[in-house]
Amino acid sequence: MEDYTKYKLKERDELVSLLADKDNVFVISCNKCFKEFNTIEEPECGEFSKLAEEEGKTITGSVSLDFLCNKTQTVKALEGLIPDETEHVVVISCGYGVQTIADLEREKFPVYTATNSIHYTIGHNGHHGMALTKKRCDACAQCYLNLTGGICPIVDCTKSLLNGQCGGAKNGKCEVDSNKDCAWEKINARLAKQGRLEEFVNHPVEVRDYQKVNHKTTTEYVKAIRENRFEGYYGGVHPSERKELSEHVDLKAFPVSEEMVFPLSMHLGAPATPIVSVGDSVKVGQKIAEAAGFISAPVHSSVSGTVVAIEDRPHATRGICPSIVVKPDGKDTLDESVKPNKSLEELTPDEIIEIVKNAGIVGMGGAGFPTCVKLKPAKPVDTILLNGCECEPLLTADHKVLLHYADDVIFGLKAIMKATGAPKGIIVIEDNKPDAIELLEGKVADLEGVEVVTAKTKYPQGAEKMLIKRVLNKQVPSGGLPADVGCIVDNISTVKAIADAIKTGMPLVERVVTVTGECIKNPGNFIVKLGTSSKDLIDACGGITGGDVTIKAGGPMMGFVMNSLDAPIMKGSNGIIAIETDHTQPVECIKCGRCVDVCPMELKPLYFAKLADAQDWKGMLDYNVRDCMECRCCEYICSSKIPIVTKIKAGKKAIMEMKK
Repeated sequence: MEDYTKYKLKERDELVSLLADKDNVFVISCNKCFKEFNTIEEPECGEFSKLAEEEGKTITGSVSLDFLCNKTQTVKALEGLIPDETEHVVVISCGYGVQTIADLEREKFPVYTATNSIHYTIGHNGHHGMALTKKRCDACAQCYLNLTGGICPIVDCTKSLLNGQCGGAKNGKCEVDSNKDCAWEKINARLAKQGRLEEFVNHPVEVRDYQKVNHKTTTEYVKAIRENRFEGYYGGVHPSERKELSEHVDLKAFPVSEEMVFPLSMHLGAPATPIVSVGDSVKVGQKIAEAAGFISAPVHSSVSGTVVAIEDRPHATRGICPSIVVKPDGKDTLDESVKPNKSLEELTPDEIIEIVKNAGIVGMGGAGFPTCVKLKPAKPVDTILLNGCECEPLLTADHKVLLHYADDVIFGLKAIMKATGAPKGIIVIEDNKPDAIELLEGKVADLEGVEVVTAKTKYPQGAEKMLIKRVLNKQVPSGGLPADVGCIVDNISTVKAIADAIKTGMPLVERVVTVTGECIKNPGNFIVKLGTSSKDLIDACGGITGGDVTIKAGGPMMGFVMNSLDAPIMKGSNGIIAIETDHTQPVECIKCGRCVDVCPMELKPLYFAKLADAQDWKGMLDYNVRDCMECRCCEYICSSKIPIVTKIKAGKKAIMEMKK
């Protein structure tokens, strides 16, 4: 692999001259990027400090950081770090890092560079750019690939000719390098085949200035990308949404399967405990398993019928799970316990929480945390945020809930506000759902304390901490909960279930599910009873197209690969997707910094991958791995396609074992 190191220390004489009239120096070093990640701290900082001390200079301190050009993290890392006695700051990095520090410290200290950026230094042939094997880009900032049919005249032509071939090729080979094909013969052949030769001839080509890079193009591009990254909160990505596959399909009820499977773990916490036996008759809405602890939730039957087994069955996220299996009788006989409660005005906060608890309602957009626990926070809350973003690509289930059950969503929000005493409720919807925004805005226009906020589409907007940062500009502390900043966040489908439980007495026995993806023949949105077979849903959509397909429970970013289509629909099953399998093989980390740039929790995912490989679990803990919400932004953007989240999960598991 080529080393794309972007700087090297200046010659000793030049550094001595630089330091001649300076003292009390603080040294900031960048740990380099675009290179194989085989060391945590680069040596130049120590080398420079040693030289300065030999010259009798006082080093007030030094720090080596990753990606100095990442201004957000650099500001935090340097906060309070530079001693008051410092008179000068010396930076060891590429020009971009030096400029970043100079901009930060312009009112405090003069900033100097101790390095030369290799790309611009006479006699050195390093390049700025990304490549894992053969160099395919010269980072010239004037890309010609659209004109030349995807063949680069800068890299592929030995002479880097821009206007055509030199005429010196022999038998299709370059006259300078007889082992190399003539790039322009390849370009002409391809353009001729595409019928585009005339297009190229008539297009003026800007001749490069070999003395400098076209900074304007690069700067404008970087500025646009940065603006997107900082919209609402730090980081995040913009994956292809592909919601058009199912967002136009009407919501419809789905028939029950021949047997219904109810996992005892459809929530975070302890699995529920069965309270029925094989051979028992059950009814719709009947409790068949009770909560086994404070962090747990009961399970109810979505059909009437007979319990035929209590055994291990496939589970979408756990692989396998103890489950209650019911054979439906087709009668849908309602359990006597299912009856409307008092009006919302008559219910007390404790009564609302008890209804939510008995209905087995859990978070229906994330980890499945029992909602009754969330409604009794340890600290006072003033704002309820409803997550209607549905930021995962492909999925449209919550969008359909907003459109079809808007009144229930508002009712559920008001119930939570009463239960918690929060005076304000905000429904947050991403701007890719204009119909839902218009509908909900109209319905809450005259409601006191309730409003709709439109958020610019970005993933992972719907994560609790991101939503709070985006809407309220509050930062949940590391290891903290939304209640620490006076908030509770709930999913749209969750509050719809709360409305059902209060208005009709029906516990959580059904939900809206999207079945979609480029490998689903006829994507759709369905009202599905819990316990329904995932395979039945896929078959109802015409089955899977293509042979090399990956099926996930949930979205493409945070969803779980399904090992068995016999796994049932559960409380948190917002979608089933079938997508083409990605066979990209991971290679070594090139320390490009993209994962750091997009991590919404402002972590350094590249370190998690490296530390996990070394089984350095304490190191992962020191880098705050427990703050990772496994959104997979880092994996999505990773140049080397490293399975970072898999390594993070292994680290979290090992840390939990270490603490036992």
